Amino acid sequence: MSAKSPLIKLNNGVEMPALGLGVYQSTPEETVPAVETALNSGYRLIDTAAAYGNEKEVGEGIRRSGVDCSEVFVTTKLWLTDYGYDSTLRAFDTSLANLGLDHLDLYLLHWPVPSDLDATAASYRAAEKLLADGRVRAIGVCNSSPAHLTGLMERTEIVPAVNQVELHPYFTQQAVRDFDAAQGIVTQTWSPIGGVNRYFTSAPSAATDPLRDEVVTALAEKYGKTAAQVILRWHLERGFSPIPKSVKAHRIAENFDVFDFSLTPDEVAAIDALDTGVRGGPDTEQVGLRSFS
Repeated sequence: MSAKSPLIKLNNGVEMPALGLGVYQSTPEETVPAVETALNSGYRLIDTAAAYGNEKEVGEGIRRSGVDCSEVFVTTKLWLTDYGYDSTLRAFDTSLANLGLDHLDLYLLHWPVPSDLDATAASYRAAEKLLADGRVRAIGVCNSSPAHLTGLMERTEIVPAVNQVELHPYFTQQAVRDFDAAQGIVTQTWSPIGGVNRYFTSAPSAATDPLRDEVVTALAEKYGKTAAQVILRWHLERGFSPIPKSVKAHRIAENFDVFDFSLTPDEVAAIDALDTGVRGGPDTEQVGLRSFS
């Protein structure tokens, strides 16, 4: 595929592909072919995490793709049970070994822990050391509110390059986006097409699924695209970095086929207006070491 994702320049000058593949909930057996398919479809950003249990398979998928690993931007994340300075350094070594890489492109703290900000800050200071040592090219956080980020930045030296959060047309996180932008932090979006509203509930419905929203489906018909492609295009128009997850080859390719059309400002605003303010995933204020151990 000749199309390439646009690049986003992070606050330390590193360039990151805007669109990537996420592998949350991808089994080890599914992950290898998904990563291989994605890279052969044009993706150059792969997002995993220690907690996903598939770092080894991400590395294997990269190797099987035939794409040189120097061309692939790889992200993984520190899990809560490894928070703390020394334990973070050990966890990073484990992740790097699992991936089979000699450095990492982006290392993220997976969740804020409001009940133990000292441990969170210690982990971030360890990430700062990894950055200074050249073992990682950029560092950041996930699921962080302006209050979380403010508390962290008061205790550390380097402004996060990325804040990866739940964000889709039904949960647009305006306050987080505004704060990130003011600080020069890229907002990266997990569950960008609203999948969290399907897999985190026992009774999904059209009312909670942006893929079935009339505004989105009308735009899909107008442009000859799928609803998912329209939503991913909205993310890109807004300057976000979406990381949709799929293990289906046709869906992986489809999600990358979003660079041959654009939405008008009015269409982007119409999707903005779909926000319900309702989070589909875990409440970031309730996450703690004990509840996620």
